[in-house]
Amino acid sequence: MNEEGFHAVEVRNVKYFVDAHVTNHQLNELFAASWDAHQWTDFEALVRHSLGYVCACLGEELIGFVNLAWDGGRHAFILDTTVHPDLRGRGIGHRLVRQAVEVAEDRSIEWLHLDFEPHLRGFYLACGFRPTEAGLLHLTEPHESP
Repeated sequence: MNEEGFHAVEVRNVKYFVDAHVTNHQLNELFAASWDAHQWTDFEALVRHSLGYVCACLGEELIGFVNLAWDGGRHAFILDTTVHPDLRGRGIGHRLVRQAVEVAEDRSIEWLHLDFEPHLRGFYLACGFRPTEAGLLHLTEPHESP
C-alpha cells in the first residue's frame, strides 16, 4: 500500500465515466496532487463548456480525468489528461484517452487535436496520435508582435 492508501490490485476496480457529475473539490484535489503549480480552478465552468470529459474512479475517489474541449464544429482538443501520481504507469491514462477518443467519434468529431510536452510523446503515440507541427503562444509571458 502506498501513502494514499491505494493497493496495486485495486487498480483492476477502476471505473470510467463519461460526463459524470464531478465537483470542483474532487477535481482540484486530483490536480493539486498531480501538478506542482496547480491553483484552485472553477472546473464547473470548464466542464459545462466541454464537448465531454472522462473520469476514472477507484471507489468514490476521483483518480483520473481528461477533458474534450471543442470548437463547436468538427475539431476537438484533448486537454488536462491527469492521473493521480500514485497510480501512473498502470494503463489508466491510456484508457482515459482512448475513452475520450470514443466520445469524440460518437459526437461526430472529425479532427482530434492534442498538444504534449516532449516527455509525453511516447505515451500519446501509444494512444494512437501522430506528431504534427503546431504553433503555441504563451499569452501571460512577454512576446513580440509580428
